[in-house]
Amino acid sequence: MSSRSSSTRQYETSDQLRGHSASPPVPEPSETEAGGLIFYHMDLYGSKDRFDIFPEEPSGQGDRSLGDTRRESALSSDKFPRSQEAGCDWEKEVAELAKMYGLDEDREKELELLGGHPEMVKSRWPPAHTEKSGSHGSIHNTSKSSSPVKDQSRSTKQQGLPGQASQDEDQSKARAEDEVESHTWSREGLSSGGMSDEWSSQAVSEEEEAADVFCSTCKVPIRAFDKLFGEHKDHEVAQLPSAVESEKEEIHKNMCKLEEQIAQMENFASHLEEIFITVEENFGKQEQNFEEHYNDAVQVLAQKYEEQLEALGEEKRQKLEALYGQLVSCGEHLDTCKELTDSTQELFLENDKAAFMKAAVTMVDRLEEFLKKEVDLELSTLPEFEERVIDFSEVEQLMNSINTIPAPCAPVINPQAPNAATGTSLRVCWGLFSDDTVECYQLCYKPVSNERRSDEQAEHTLKVKETYCTITNLLPNTQYEFWVSALNASGSSPPSERAVYVTAPSPPTIKSKKIRSCENAALVCWESRDINPVDSYMVELSKLTDEENGDIITESIVGIPNCEVLIHLQPTQSYRVCVRALNLGGSSERSEPVLIHTTGTHFCLNEDTAHPLLAILDDGFTIACDELENPECDLPVYDNSFTRCIGILGSLIPFAGKHYWEVEVEEDTGYRIGVAFENTPRHGYLGANNSSWCMRHIITPSRHKYEFLHSGMTPDIRITVPPRRIGILLDYENYRLSFFNADIAQHLYTFNTHFQHYVHPCFALETPGILRLHTGIAIPPATALP
Repeated sequence: MSSRSSSTRQYETSDQLRGHSASPPVPEPSETEAGGLIFYHMDLYGSKDRFDIFPEEPSGQGDRSLGDTRRESALSSDKFPRSQEAGCDWEKEVAELAKMYGLDEDREKELELLGGHPEMVKSRWPPAHTEKSGSHGSIHNTSKSSSPVKDQSRSTKQQGLPGQASQDEDQSKARAEDEVESHTWSREGLSSGGMSDEWSSQAVSEEEEAADVFCSTCKVPIRAFDKLFGEHKDHEVAQLPSAVESEKEEIHKNMCKLEEQIAQMENFASHLEEIFITVEENFGKQEQNFEEHYNDAVQVLAQKYEEQLEALGEEKRQKLEALYGQLVSCGEHLDTCKELTDSTQELFLENDKAAFMKAAVTMVDRLEEFLKKEVDLELSTLPEFEERVIDFSEVEQLMNSINTIPAPCAPVINPQAPNAATGTSLRVCWGLFSDDTVECYQLCYKPVSNERRSDEQAEHTLKVKETYCTITNLLPNTQYEFWVSALNASGSSPPSERAVYVTAPSPPTIKSKKIRSCENAALVCWESRDINPVDSYMVELSKLTDEENGDIITESIVGIPNCEVLIHLQPTQSYRVCVRALNLGGSSERSEPVLIHTTGTHFCLNEDTAHPLLAILDDGFTIACDELENPECDLPVYDNSFTRCIGILGSLIPFAGKHYWEVEVEEDTGYRIGVAFENTPRHGYLGANNSSWCMRHIITPSRHKYEFLHSGMTPDIRITVPPRRIGILLDYENYRLSFFNADIAQHLYTFNTHFQHYVHPCFALETPGILRLHTGIAIPPATALP
């Protein structure tokens, strides 16, 4: 560790303040410094400036005057003359020493460690060697500027005494080597732990500095200096902000995991509570099952006992009756034998031979007849009873049923999954959250009705083996109520909670007559075929590049809440458009497709606005009127139809930009054609109000008269060539409505007006005749107006 006196530090500081303001300030000595010594931070040895902390010559303490400073500078310069060559050698040696001790590499490492913040490195490292050299130069320059006479004498000595200069050069080299040894001793003293009280105080104050890096090995925040020279030199470190963010992220991950574990444990605890309840319920069911089966078995055994006992008594009765009958027959036979024996003995006692012979013949006949009868001396029945086999199969079945599980628990029916239905089928799933044995499931369902008699709806029942079933032959966009039970040999489970499923909707119907389109957009309308409302609609459109690839879906528009949508398209193309309806059950089949062409503007005639005398022909674009004698006739009139003017409105044109269509007329027909707002009066004439703009053709005996009417006003315009095909150009952006003679590309007239709303094309006949509408026409170049 290098040390220097306080007087030297004061001297060098005062010289640096006068000569070179860019040099770093040297810290003031603390009160604990002993013997006027101060120990500097090791950062001072981390650059080429580490040698500058030693003064060229010790000097006295206290404040010095300018003259004293100059005299010491002169003495120092006389004692150690420095030539230009010696200065170059000094700088070279210092650079070699810095490179040898790797101090430049330490500074680069600290710069890299601190994340490219050079201001933090500057606060730790003094300026480079070149700057310090300049500092030395400033000191000598100060001395030189103070005493120019001595400078001249010094230069004179250097020029006149070459031997003296070489000797001074040797002394400078020896002095530099002494300083290097002093620095080496200082660094060894620091590594061995031998430090003075001043260094201890300085180290304590440095340890109190804020840490700026994080040691990943020790898991503690440290200073960058400790990474370079301390015990953390070989450890892996990271920037403190990045380490803080990493720890925060790790803590956040652990908190998330902890929350997941808490949620899992709470769910598990809830599951345990459910298991407790299930155990109690299963015990009650098992106890009831045992009791029922044992009672059944006892009843069967009692019944078997009664039956067997009754059969045994019947057999006993039969045996006794047989023996008794045989015993009675035997007694009767013995009585007959005794009576014959007595009669025979009485016969032998007869003395009258004639009476004897007469009675003997009769007795012999009786004896012969009696003896001819066989006597049955065998028992009619045996005393043993027959072996009876008792049928215990029913009892065994009952006993076996006691050892089986009880009836299963109620299944849990799942809510309807997305896209699990079609217009006529539903896929229903359920689960059994127990270990019960199930032979099959019984699925029941019925349609849901909002009517009061919904309970009277017919219920349907199916038996399935799996935990899912697909039900067919259902109604589209209809809600059905499902519930399921589990079955086994012991019985049926309670029914599950009821779940409501809904079938997919029916395909919508596109209103082709209400489709409107222009060169870059189209408005598509449709209607639902279902009674119940649907969630949303989806439009699928495909660009028709050729007939083969027309079914390729190029775009889908989803989430449409209403039965119409505005689609942005590309000009001069053809598209095939389909619509699907969606609900919770899924999407319907595609509707019948319609073709949309983006060449020109397409619109249709609104039949609801037509006057009763006005007829629309089959093509949908031709209007005709045969008689005009009584426009206010008694024919049925719609609420939105014209009552006075024999006119009709076309579909609304809700697209910005330019729109062009043509009307084919006859020379001898009076008509009005143009545009009008939706709220134009139906009891008035077109062009006679401020909500309609039209061109009128009037037939007079002398000529054809044309008027361009708005609010009943018309300019004075004469048209010499009666148009047969009139082109109408509606320009929303430029606020124009122009009329042209399409046959000769002649501009007739232009209304300049700002349309506050979108308008309808309008048509009216004032004499019998026809008007034929042509749409889907590209805008002719001749319609371009300046």
